[in-house]
Amino acid sequence: MEIFIKSRTVKVIMALLMLGSFGQLFAQSKKASKVPNIVFFFVDDMGWQDTSVPFYTEKTTLNNQYHTPNMEKLASQGDKFTQAYASAVCSPSRISLMTGMNAARHRVTSWTLRKDKSPDQDHPVLQSPKWNLNGLSDREGQELTVYHSTLPQLLKAAGYETIHVGKAHFGAKDTPGEDPRNLGFDVNIAGHAAGGPGSYHGTHDFSSVWRSGSPVWDVPGLEKYHGKEIFLTEALTLEANKAIASAVDKGKPFYLYMAHYAIHAPWEKDERFYQKYIDAGLGEFQATYASMIEGMDKSLGDIIGQLEKLGVKDNTIIVFMSDNGSPKQTPRNLPLRGHKLTPYEGGIRVPMIVKWPGVSQPGRVIDDYLIIEDIYPSFLQMAGISKGIDKEVDGQSFVPLLKGEEANHERALFWHYPNTYDQPPYSMVRKGDWKLIYHHVDQSLELFNIPEDISEENNLLAQNPKKAKELAKLLTQHLKKTKAQMPIIKETGKPVPYPYISKK
Repeated sequence: MEIFIKSRTVKVIMALLMLGSFGQLFAQSKKASKVPNIVFFFVDDMGWQDTSVPFYTEKTTLNNQYHTPNMEKLASQGDKFTQAYASAVCSPSRISLMTGMNAARHRVTSWTLRKDKSPDQDHPVLQSPKWNLNGLSDREGQELTVYHSTLPQLLKAAGYETIHVGKAHFGAKDTPGEDPRNLGFDVNIAGHAAGGPGSYHGTHDFSSVWRSGSPVWDVPGLEKYHGKEIFLTEALTLEANKAIASAVDKGKPFYLYMAHYAIHAPWEKDERFYQKYIDAGLGEFQATYASMIEGMDKSLGDIIGQLEKLGVKDNTIIVFMSDNGSPKQTPRNLPLRGHKLTPYEGGIRVPMIVKWPGVSQPGRVIDDYLIIEDIYPSFLQMAGISKGIDKEVDGQSFVPLLKGEEANHERALFWHYPNTYDQPPYSMVRKGDWKLIYHHVDQSLELFNIPEDISEENNLLAQNPKKAKELAKLLTQHLKKTKAQMPIIKETGKPVPYPYISKK
């Protein structure tokens, strides 16, 4: 009898212990499930209207020309930002999203590639400053680099599996920053120093050597696809989906930085979609460009499909964005003026969609502006991370906008391009409806009211000198605060003056 009672008591105790353990595991599982996965789908050189999703108040010619059904679906399920901004060229945007710093502060103000060599061209009036042409570094003290805690480093420290796929372009060749794994990524698939691929075709080994190009552009790590009939965008997507499955299998939240080389040059037809655009009456170049856009869109759909297949779609934030406007060789993103590298809206305004299950609203359109350095604090807030962030962060989280809170309409956005590659140097500021461009060559100003004049046709400097002075002063304060570099005037050997000179 005594043995039976003891046995029953032991069983009750064991049951209670097991129940407690299961409860603890359930609580841990519930807590873990609240940590969202993040997919940042980052496209290269995609203009504001290079999609069938209209980011303007009405559909444009390009919206009707291109076919991006997966972007359409994502926009119908999440928030569409009509005034998302990036830098006007790739490397500055990528360093800003990795660090939260404005380009004036991090000084990677143009595109990087070869160690200690600038791509800047000779200019008759100005000389570029000694900018950080070696890019982002994994440690302090490296010449012509910037060091800062990176977004993937902080996510990794918080338990995320950090996955880099595609274009890196964070640091010059033969520097630590050329390898994403030195900057916080657990996995690097096809990322290196170059900002474009040698080729998009597996039959050319993703290399430019077949057309007597430099091997510096060769895409690394995809040897299994060499010689095969496969487009680079598709190969990267297959590898990304494998990496997602691996992270889910480990039971870890993941950050996928899906940074496509598309739709950057060289423009090569994606045969899966090319003929339909030819049949629609487009010329060879435009059909090629359209096929690359649709191939990118298919990748988006395939990755979303993988999230659904693995049962993690409802706990995954998806952010779609481009790193700058479309290049000058491609069709203009009308009604915007300008193109990649220019200070006008066509160079800096980009498509952006955010789907955060339970937070974003299906089909909502958000007209409040934001900028590329806002990615850093926003993703960290989404992941619940507040520790280890460097103090020098210019970006502001856009999570409040997703939650329907009032925007800060007094916030100013800044751009700084003191370089002489392809375009003359400039600095600019946007605050509210107004945008001021300071051209360094002749120290002239342009003032535009963006909502009233999205095409930037009417310089209102003469009509609004007070507003111009206000913005010039604000821009000068920013340049001084960030210790921004200015180009050198060859004739005098002195830097270009700031746009506002105090009379005191």
